[in-house]
Amino acid sequence: MSTTGATADPPPSSRMGSDRGDPLAALGSLPGVAESVESVRKAVDRVYGHRVMRRRSNEITSEAALRGARGSAALSGADWGLEEVRRRTDFSADAEARVMGAALRLTAEAGQLLSIWRQSPLRVLARLHLVAAADKGDEVGRPRQAGEPVDEPLVELPLPDAREVSGRLEGLADLIIAGTSAPALVTAAVVHGELLALRPFTSHNGLVARAAERIVLIGSGLDPKAVCPAEVGHAELGRASYLAALDGYVSGTPEGMAAWIAHCGRAVELGVRESTAVCEALQRGAA
Repeated sequence: MSTTGATADPPPSSRMGSDRGDPLAALGSLPGVAESVESVRKAVDRVYGHRVMRRRSNEITSEAALRGARGSAALSGADWGLEEVRRRTDFSADAEARVMGAALRLTAEAGQLLSIWRQSPLRVLARLHLVAAADKGDEVGRPRQAGEPVDEPLVELPLPDAREVSGRLEGLADLIIAGTSAPALVTAAVVHGELLALRPFTSHNGLVARAAERIVLIGSGLDPKAVCPAEVGHAELGRASYLAALDGYVSGTPEGMAAWIAHCGRAVELGVRESTAVCEALQRGAA
């Protein structure tokens, strides 16, 4: 459980480089980032070139959505086996079931919000929270207000106050609306990291942050068929690695930012590996 009142640093993306017109672009020149971007591009190209993708891409997309939701939920405390997720129909029985249900709803909803993201990212974030936390009451679908606690057991970083959250969300939205020449991986990593650092809602911030990363990766054209679920990779890399990389993002140092972007890139590559395995299983007739 996080509490309000601590002061966090300004958004790292605003402190990197001197290109005021496109501050995210400067992140692409950090040490190792270009290599991460290129490695992700090659991995994505390989899975899109798989012969099964040419005939059965809808099946791969559906399976990637299911596995991505399972991975995101695992990082938020509901670490279920894949077959359990397939089998269950009731996602309201207990806290873990509700987390899993929220992750599944978010993954489904993300694909419906692509056209809105570039014009109104704050509207999309509000919608994502509404979908995730539909059973929470009046605080659903709006940023938290002064004094409201945040239920985010995974992330225990200092929590920015409501005024800072509002300003930084507006800044992030302005960056998205203005557009950037930064690679999709960089933009997705910044959106993901900033939302985790801010925890702008009273609950489900991790799920929302990973869904927003998904929207950027798909909407940018890097993964238009949504077959490279980064959430799978984040879960496979583990909570400790996830939080250590997030610490780097929050630090705002070039090394820390580069490490977070590289972590997100590795997560995408592991998501690619997962979908490649599904392709191979379909090709063998085993799935």
